[in-house]
Parts: sequence; C-alpha cells; structure tokens
Amino acid sequence: MIAEIVSNGMLSLPNAMAAVGIVPALVITIFLGIFALYTAKVLIDFKLRHPQVHSMGDAGHILFGPIGREVLSAGTVIFAIFATGSELLSGQQALSALSDDGLCAVFLLLIFSFATLLVTLPRTLGQVGWLGFLSVFLIAMCGLVAMIGAGVNPLPGRVVQATVPGSFFEAFLAVTGPVFAYAGHFMFFILISEMKDPKEAMKAAWCLQGFTTVYYSVFSLVVYVYLGSTVLSPALLSLPPKWAKAAFAIGLGNFLFAGALCSHTAAKLVFVRLFHRSHHIYSHTILGWSVWILLCFVAVALAFVLATAVPIFSDLIGIAASLFAAWYTYGLAGFFWLHDTYHFEGGTAALKRRPLGTTVAVLTIAAGGFICVAGTYVSVKLIVEAYEQHLVGKPFTC
Repeated sequence: MIAEIVSNGMLSLPNAMAAVGIVPALVITIFLGIFALYTAKVLIDFKLRHPQVHSMGDAGHILFGPIGREVLSAGTVIFAIFATGSELLSGQQALSALSDDGLCAVFLLLIFSFATLLVTLPRTLGQVGWLGFLSVFLIAMCGLVAMIGAGVNPLPGRVVQATVPGSFFEAFLAVTGPVFAYAGHFMFFILISEMKDPKEAMKAAWCLQGFTTVYYSVFSLVVYVYLGSTVLSPALLSLPPKWAKAAFAIGLGNFLFAGALCSHTAAKLVFVRLFHRSHHIYSHTILGWSVWILLCFVAVALAFVLATAVPIFSDLIGIAASLFAAWYTYGLAGFFWLHDTYHFEGGTAALKRRPLGTTVAVLTIAAGGFICVAGTYVSVKLIVEAYEQHLVGKPFTC
C-alpha cells in the first residue's frame, strides 16, 4: 500500500504550502491524512463484509447497480491512467535534469514511457511485488536528499510565511496537492484481494497513513522553510543542479514502478472484464497475451498523451485529485458506511441510533463533492491561463 501511494504526489506539497503558508498547509495535510485513515477503515470494513468485491466497480454494483459498476470501473481505469501520466511527467523531468536538457522533452517522455511499458507487462502483481519495497526506499531517500539539499543550500532572501493571503484558485492547490498525495484508495480492494489474510489490512492502513502523514508534513515544511515562497512543483526543480540530479536519480525508480503499477491496474481491470470466466485470465494463451500487451500499450500511450497535453505537474495532479481522488479516497466512503449500516444493522433505525457516524458519512460525501467540483474548476482555469500566458508550449513540441 505504501509503495502504491507514496510517490511523486508528495513533491507538490512544498509548492502547495507556499500558496497558503505553513499553518494552513500543515493543518490541511494532517487533517486529510487522518480523514484518509477513517475512509480506509470504512473501505476495509466494506471489503470484509463483501468478500466478492475486488475493485471499485464491484463496490459500485453493490451500491448503485449495473450503472454504478460501469461508472466506478471506468473511473478507476481513467484515474489510473491519469496517475500514470503524472509519473511519466515526473520521469521526463528527472531525465531532463539528469541530461541537462540534452534532449527534447517529448523524446525523454517517450523513452520513459517505453521503460514504464516494459515494467507493466508482467500479468500479476506478485511478479513485480518485490519492487514495492525498493520503490518505498527510493522515494523516501529522494525526499531525504531533497531536504538535505534544501537545508545546505537555503535560498537567500527567501520569503517564509505562517499564513499567506491569496485568491481561492491559488489556495485550493493546498487541498488538491495533499488529496492527490494520499490518493490510493481506488486500489485498496485490488490489493486487499491479493493479501493472504485480508483481516490484516487495517494494520497496513495504520502503517500507511501514519507514515505518509508524518513524512508529508516534515517534507513540505523543511523544503518550504529553506526554499521559500518561490519553490516549484515538483519541489526538486528548485534545488541546486547537483542536488536536483541526485534526488531525481534516486526517485526515478519510484516514478517507474509507480507508473507501471498504475498502468498495470488500468490494463488489468479491462483485461478481466474482457475475459471474465475465461481460461485466458489464468492460462498463457496467444490471445490472452496479445490482448494483455495491447491493453498495457494503450494505457501507457494514453498516459503519454495526457502528460504531453498537461505538462504542468501541479495542474495535472490537480485534475486527477479533483475528478477522481476526491471520490475514491474520500466521498465514496460515506456511501459505503451508509449502505452497510442500513443493510446490516437495522435500516433507517440504525442510522438514527448512530447520529455521529451518519453525520460524518454525509459530510464525507459532501466533502468529496466539493473537492471534485471546486478542484476541477480551479485546475482547468489554471491550465487555460497557463496556455494563454504562454507558460507552456504547444503539445508534442520541444
């Protein structure tokens, strides 16, 4: 779980802190971390009560019927492709830094996309699971090197503020950044289904959220304090060249594995849907492998196009966080709680007997909806402004 969540999302957090200041950013990061622990427990309880649920699509069928299955399944695939796109963009930025921009960014993006495709191809997570431990180590070391690099090379004349007055559009980055950094719940059902003992999932969730909340808070605070209000997203771009190269070189493995894991998820969901109850899922057939390779290629190719069309890291993750993570990490948990409480504990009377839980569940749904609508509006507006102000070039150009 840690390998699947802790990745490039954290690199946007210092920039989010610069938008609102230390105090609001830390409050938001810690609150969203605790909130994500609550929603993780709800998802795990739902999974244990419905062992037949292996994906968000299966959960959607229980909640909303066939339409719910289609919507949540499609959303999971699209979100996974968005997440892959963000990893590809991080990989391209890493290669650009390491090569001193020695090659066109689009070519570097293409190279990293091909490498991601190769890692995506194994058909079971067990075959690449060992990379998860390496991935966690690499991103942790990447963050540590970034903090050390910022600490020994503080930016002269930097501006560090406890609170920052600003527009709603800029301030909302402090929400979408952490929301994407904590985004991973959309894969919980898949990961829990592959655990030997699903009842141990909550221990993993405690470990996950405890580690991420503390690490994200420390990382964003240290980097912001030493680099100030001009820190970029991802933060590694604000480090001196040698330190940026060191951090990017270490983090490159994490970007590769996380991107492969997300594209693998997108391909796997479609593959299982196509060959449901077919021997092609478990047997090594020519048709099965041909379709699998094609699906992996399509997933990575779409992510490549996405990363090229939205080359601003903070805006890309802002869209992904708003459209998908807002619901998969937070909002849907409210529906899960209300459904199981109603059906397993006595209907409407059970909801009335637990006013606090019911209120929290309803507020969770409302929070997901608010982040989705407001975050999408803000992210799209910022992307449009970036193109209008020529902050980025045309897609598929150097």
